[in-house]
Amino acid sequence: MSAEQAASMRGSARRIMALAWPVFIGQLSVVGFSTVDTFFTARHSALDLAALSVGATAYITVFIGLMGMVLALGPIVGQHFGAKRLVQAGEQLHQAVWVALVLAMVGSTVLVFPQPFLAMADVSPELEPKVRHYLLALAFSLPASLLFAAFRGYNNAVSRQRAVMVLQVAAFGIKLPLSAWLIGGGGGFEGLGVVGGGISTAVAMWAQAGAALWVLRRDRFYEPFQLRGQGLRRPNRQAIAEQLRLGVPMGLAVLVEVTGFSFMALFIARLGHTEVAGHQIAANLVSMMFMLPMAVASATTTLVAQRIGAQDMADARRMGWHGLRLGLVLAAAMGTAVFFARGPIVALYTPDAAVAAACLPLLAWVVMFHLADAAQILATFVLRAHRVATAPLFILAGSLWGVGLGGGWLVGYNKLGITPPALQGAPGFWAMCTLGLWVASASLIALQAWVSSPRRGG
Repeated sequence: MSAEQAASMRGSARRIMALAWPVFIGQLSVVGFSTVDTFFTARHSALDLAALSVGATAYITVFIGLMGMVLALGPIVGQHFGAKRLVQAGEQLHQAVWVALVLAMVGSTVLVFPQPFLAMADVSPELEPKVRHYLLALAFSLPASLLFAAFRGYNNAVSRQRAVMVLQVAAFGIKLPLSAWLIGGGGGFEGLGVVGGGISTAVAMWAQAGAALWVLRRDRFYEPFQLRGQGLRRPNRQAIAEQLRLGVPMGLAVLVEVTGFSFMALFIARLGHTEVAGHQIAANLVSMMFMLPMAVASATTTLVAQRIGAQDMADARRMGWHGLRLGLVLAAAMGTAVFFARGPIVALYTPDAAVAAACLPLLAWVVMFHLADAAQILATFVLRAHRVATAPLFILAGSLWGVGLGGGWLVGYNKLGITPPALQGAPGFWAMCTLGLWVASASLIALQAWVSSPRRGG
């Protein structure tokens, strides 16, 4: 790398990290919701922890897919913002609220009637009522979560990440003590186990959504966007269609990405409570690690979309590649650190020796898994800035469902009779999911190179 290239990379890194650090802290607060539930539920009972794993998988599958559709707002607003079309950017937020409300009705209905997820996990009779009641509480929280996703996508697109971060950290401040009390009990209250975690999430999410509305109404930063003064504007068919053209493939791609990993919990649940409890700890840890490359990806896509809107394609292209390099370096450092500290980390989660023994072999995959996961999310987000979402959907489906889940089913369950003992059970699912992520990341990076090629005018 020449001195000029190194200076360019340092400049890009400063621009990206200025936006990425509040996203990272905010997203850590979001993952902190599931972390504190995992922490307190693991100490309540292994049965409740198993119910959390199955219930969280169902909720994440529903919420993340719908959230991906709402977040199509981001690249659209980013390009309007870069082109100084501020009123048009404001109109998009009003329309995203309608999209979020309709999607919330659909998603909450699925959570209230979760039979397909229960059947896939082959949930035992003692586990089923715990999962159902947990999802009922989360069904109530889903509308607030999707409305806040619209607020988050809009603010990230206009480089207002700190406003989102403050509200996410505040919501975590509500969630932490409430989960501790509702899950584990105290002061004469016995505690509700996993169901208490769902209730505390609903309370925190509605408080966060209410605070977001207050910020939009009071902060003068939003005045040029003409967001307030007329109430919620009527649905605009053209604006909603624009969001859905990008949002549907984005949402499906996110759904594929999440289910490619989260559905492992449903398959592993068939192996027993201990195995799925160990997987839940490993999954939560990997999810926390994922927040750093995702923050870099979010900041990168904001800058790329803004430069595209400003018709500066050279800087958009450069920023996309610099974001990918920066994210991979940070992911490698974090993955290596967690790998060497995996024993003490798991001990923080659970005092149950059997659950810890089930978790530790899964974390042997953490470096390779995390690097591939970082690469695919960084490339995917850059492609979204270019409004390219359909091709990544098919790449992720083939890689994560075909190689990851399909391969995990063959290897983990030893369907071919050739799986070595070390890869039978949960480790086999993790191994094939890691391979699927590497296939996806290589394909998506190649697509990024083609989309952003100067020869294409990208």
